[in-house]
Amino acid sequence: MILLRHGQSEFNLAFTATKRDPGIPDPKLTPHGEEQALAAALALGDAGIKRIICSPYTRALQTVAPIAERLRVPVTITPTVRERYAFSCDIGTPRTHLQRDWPHLDFGHIDEIWWPAIEEPDAQIEARAQLFRGEMATLPGWQDTLVVSHWGFILAMTGERVMNGQWLRCDPTGPAPTEIVWRQYHPTVVQP
Repeated sequence: MILLRHGQSEFNLAFTATKRDPGIPDPKLTPHGEEQALAAALALGDAGIKRIICSPYTRALQTVAPIAERLRVPVTITPTVRERYAFSCDIGTPRTHLQRDWPHLDFGHIDEIWWPAIEEPDAQIEARAQLFRGEMATLPGWQDTLVVSHWGFILAMTGERVMNGQWLRCDPTGPAPTEIVWRQYHPTVVQP
């Protein structure tokens, strides 16, 4: 299957510049993020995708829109592939509002509030990724599946860090990553 990280969001742009949480819940894509989504739609056009699974966050829904339109493939929305809850951007939009804003998609099977109320520990997102990996491994046609997701979920699935708009292939029948580095620390320069 292919794991695609959503395009650049308003949160990503602000956080990259300041390294501080800018307080933007469920952010939209920036114009650059929209370009990344269109580029992914073009690049993945010949990838043989027959199934699309997408996170309910707005940035993921905006990323998947041009892909689903170009490929004419239905989109299944599931919070299982959502981002790890750790910042303001991980506060989602209630299901009824998503259904209003995206009437052609089915949100009826998800809870009104589908994101957690508190920060998600490393082990919890890793367990969620393992559960998804197991479900996908038993699903016929997993090879033809695109999953539009997030940095943390893709890291938990593969052990690899991806940039906005970047994708990679993942074999759910293969081994899970043995080591996931959530935080990268840089040694402090000691002054004499």
